[in-house]
Amino acid sequence: MQAIHSLLERKRLSVRGPRPQSLRGYITLLATLLATVLMVPAAVLGTIVTRHALTDAMWTDAREQASITAAAVRSGRLTDPITPQVSGIDLVQVVGPGQRVVASSPRALGLPPLTTVWPSGRDSQEDVEVCSGDRHDCVRLSAIRVGSQVVYAGRPASVTTGPRGFDLLFAAQAAILIALTGWGAWKVAGRILRPVEAIRAELAAINVHDLSTRVPEPPGEDEIAKLARTVNSTLSRIEQAKETTMRALQSQRQFAADASHELRTPLAGLRAQLEEARLHPEQTDVREMAEHALRDVERLQAIISDLLLLARVATSGPAEWRPVDLGELVQDEICQRGGRIQPQLSIEDDVMVKVVPGYVGRLVGNLLDNAQRHARGTIEVSVRKVGLDAELTVNDDGEGVPPGERERVFERFMRLDAARSRDRGGTGLGLAIARDVALSHGGKLRVEDSLLGGARFVLQLPLMAALHRMHANSDNATSCGKGRTRGPGRPHRARP
Repeated sequence: MQAIHSLLERKRLSVRGPRPQSLRGYITLLATLLATVLMVPAAVLGTIVTRHALTDAMWTDAREQASITAAAVRSGRLTDPITPQVSGIDLVQVVGPGQRVVASSPRALGLPPLTTVWPSGRDSQEDVEVCSGDRHDCVRLSAIRVGSQVVYAGRPASVTTGPRGFDLLFAAQAAILIALTGWGAWKVAGRILRPVEAIRAELAAINVHDLSTRVPEPPGEDEIAKLARTVNSTLSRIEQAKETTMRALQSQRQFAADASHELRTPLAGLRAQLEEARLHPEQTDVREMAEHALRDVERLQAIISDLLLLARVATSGPAEWRPVDLGELVQDEICQRGGRIQPQLSIEDDVMVKVVPGYVGRLVGNLLDNAQRHARGTIEVSVRKVGLDAELTVNDDGEGVPPGERERVFERFMRLDAARSRDRGGTGLGLAIARDVALSHGGKLRVEDSLLGGARFVLQLPLMAALHRMHANSDNATSCGKGRTRGPGRPHRARP
């Protein structure tokens, strides 16, 4: 049974025959078959029509020459030899009773009567085709009876006008047209599919390590151009997804490295206190030990919270973004905090940005914490539009940041010499969080010299179209009235 099935399968494949291996081949084959279906019947029809047209023209010429010669016979102007008046009609005879040739054309001199056909009196004109034993050697004649004489005029049936000649002529024309159609379809299909081949080759060269390559986009609005644009759009989304994934993985790796590095110190201190208390319980002040342990636990909690926030910032999606008035967000952040120095504000209206409100609120809070930690007596905060960006600046009159350290301050757990003491508060992650939040929103955060003598932190975020709404802002003081509702900032939490 298996052998029979294999035999039938081979038979089916042999009957089906080879198939084109490309779309270009399919298009060429389809165009060639269509041309064959159209050209073959057209060639047959053309052969028939042309053959009939030439035959009718031959009979018409023969009749015309016979009529001219018959008129000469009637008028008595017949000459011998007869001079044919119609081009192509070279066999002319005038035959009398008894099959006697009275006159003939030069081509018919010395020939017996061309035919024995003798028109009757009622039908004085008759067309006749006379052939010898070979069917291809025929003469087409028109006979007109004039009294007792008959006029014959005609010519041999040309070989080129025979069935075989016309068949060969039109078959050759049909074959040439079919071949030209196939060649043209092959060339046109190749030209049309050339961009598709370029797209295929470019896609085959793209690998997972480099997704920045794009396929060529042909001009126009046809299907191939739309396909190229769709492919490039898909590649862009894949590249963005890869970048997001890589950022998330990098953030997780950085989180693990930072956690293991920074958590080691407070954990070691807490362990040392507990071991000392276990070894010398009579010399241990339980209350003092609990206070030290609680401070270490609070520091651990703060570090872990900031590390988790850094990990979440890199993976936040567009669904969490909201339109926010940056000036209102800054005012809300200032209203919910205390501090030894109250910032002076200069805020423009309708500075709209699209952000994750909680993250940008944390960014603003970290910049304010840093300013209050280092300022001597003055902090200035401004929000304004600069070109296509919203700009937030926080100035203080503290010791400033040396030019060589202005990038290092944004590194994780980085403390400059002047601020290295942990007693001044902070986990060493505040500015790192601020920089990551700015970058995740397509913005920038930098530090430069302040006119107050300290540091000037500048945040730039892409600006949205301003919403036309009215609200009042104070230029030089913070307005935190009782009836004011808090904007989209971070939840209030106590600060040391």
